Amino acid sequence: MKIWVPSDAVAGVLSDLPGVQCDVYSGGRAPDGAEEVEVWIPPLVTVPDVPGTLAGMTSLRLLQTVTAGVEPYRPHMPEGAVLCNARGVHDAGTAEWAVGAMIAVLREFPGFVDAQRRGEWTYHHTGVLADSTVLIVGYGSIGAALERRLDGFEVEVVRVARSARDGVHPMETLPGLLPAADVVVLLVPATPATAGMVDAAFLARMKDGAVLVNAARGGVVDTDALVAELKAGRLRAALDVTAPEPLPEGHPLWSAPGVLITPHVAGSTPASDRRVLRLVRSQLLRHLAGEQLNNIITDAY
Repeated sequence: MKIWVPSDAVAGVLSDLPGVQCDVYSGGRAPDGAEEVEVWIPPLVTVPDVPGTLAGMTSLRLLQTVTAGVEPYRPHMPEGAVLCNARGVHDAGTAEWAVGAMIAVLREFPGFVDAQRRGEWTYHHTGVLADSTVLIVGYGSIGAALERRLDGFEVEVVRVARSARDGVHPMETLPGLLPAADVVVLLVPATPATAGMVDAAFLARMKDGAVLVNAARGGVVDTDALVAELKAGRLRAALDVTAPEPLPEGHPLWSAPGVLITPHVAGSTPASDRRVLRLVRSQLLRHLAGEQLNNIITDAY
């Protein structure tokens, strides 16, 4: 069985499986023999020409991503192939980033770092996470991991997901929930329904001084609308993802006041790396045994 894997580490964890041949493909020139590949595990950063690559994979039976998002692959899957995501793998890192990011913005850490570089003692009161309302938009496994990490910070957590369930509001109630939130955390997947959902009207409903935390995908937010709110000083933001991405030099978002930007690193941690290895080995064992796979994508996500 020919498998394309994203790294030597993944190849190593599969090396003892019988009949498995692993070729490392992390981007750049693809290995030969795409038509023989039965399992593809793409790298974290999307490789060039996914549609063309998948079109040549006539023997593909399983595409296992190392990301929760599957938007680069889902529209181009060959007939007969199963698409699985890495739900759960990046929960810890992404949830930890979200907590750190909201605290950094509320306690004005970036401004104090700038003052430190200037050698200035800029004492003043700051905001605080305690007594805040944190609205989690897209309450799935990462949202649950975030809520666990917020336990003890003395906040009220409000949950919103695609469909209602016990303790979780449906998406259609979101407009009425936004005005009461001090922090709005975006964890929704990238789908046609979520593209640009955080538009000027969405942002206008947020209370003055609220913080938008985007750990989802850049395309969920209307960047121009967000820049306008930041420049007006009405909202603040912490962004691990942007649109466009990477954010080009000179883009107005770089210099907008009240924004903390990190380069899509929330899930890039040793914890995620360890969990990726456990997941791909488990999935390959299931695939070889003809057992039901985990995290099968049957809809947009």
